[in-house]
Amino acid sequence: MSSASPRIVVIGSTGMLGAPVTHELVAANFDVTCLVRDPKATLASKRLPESVKLVDGDVRDVKRLTEVFRGHDIVYVTLAVPVTASSSSWRVESEGMKNIVAAARETGIKRIAYLSSLLHRYDGFRWWVFDMKREALAILKESGIPSTIFYPSNFIESIPYRSRQGKRINLAGTAREKAYWIAARDYGKQVARALALPGDASREYVVQGPEPLTAKEAAEAFASNYTKEKLTVGAAPLGILKVLGLFSPTFNYVWHISDAINNAPEPFQAETTWKELGKPETTVASFAATFE
Repeated sequence: MSSASPRIVVIGSTGMLGAPVTHELVAANFDVTCLVRDPKATLASKRLPESVKLVDGDVRDVKRLTEVFRGHDIVYVTLAVPVTASSSSWRVESEGMKNIVAAARETGIKRIAYLSSLLHRYDGFRWWVFDMKREALAILKESGIPSTIFYPSNFIESIPYRSRQGKRINLAGTAREKAYWIAARDYGKQVARALALPGDASREYVVQGPEPLTAKEAAEAFASNYTKEKLTVGAAPLGILKVLGLFSPTFNYVWHISDAINNAPEPFQAETTWKELGKPETTVASFAATFE
């Protein structure tokens, strides 16, 4: 790899979204270092390209972040909130972003790229998770470090990896609004193109896929085109999850996120993204047809 290749630290590289992004960064000739909790386990999982450098660390440890960031140009950040978290938990996105910004300032990082969400704009209820996401955005924007922020719609991968249980795709409630479902690989290609753009201006991109579908329509499209076995689609009443959420952080999380997915209006807003970073091509049906 050329010494002129952009040097990037990826935080959150092993997850459902982070792994495809990491693969696309490598394909685009970035020099990639991945911050992971357990490098040996990550290497054994074979989820990431062999060419990436794996280093141990955690966003709670600003000293370790500073050590890892030295010699790099860009930091790409995906900070996942555990479904078991509650409002009293350590706020991984906002507190984590504070630490990332502090380490980036200390080491001269030229750009921070951050995976946010369109859903955090939903105002149908007040929820600590969305408040945390807004706090993280404010911390990044006020840092003075050039940023690239991505606001994605729903990811197709959430259907088989989160909603599917055995031969059934389980939904929550009834969706009134359509979302522009996107594949993580298509998103990864957009990330790589965005981070290769010249200049130091901050940029923001709405990330949407090629077709709008409700959660039920997306699940049914996946089930109809999945070739490995027959899948069914069902839905639990949202009210039951809301009641269970009074006693369980996990059900509380599922109720809130499902309510937002079902009811948050999502007009098409990705014109600039498609023009600058390319139009995503993967539909739910084509994704399902090749999913292992």
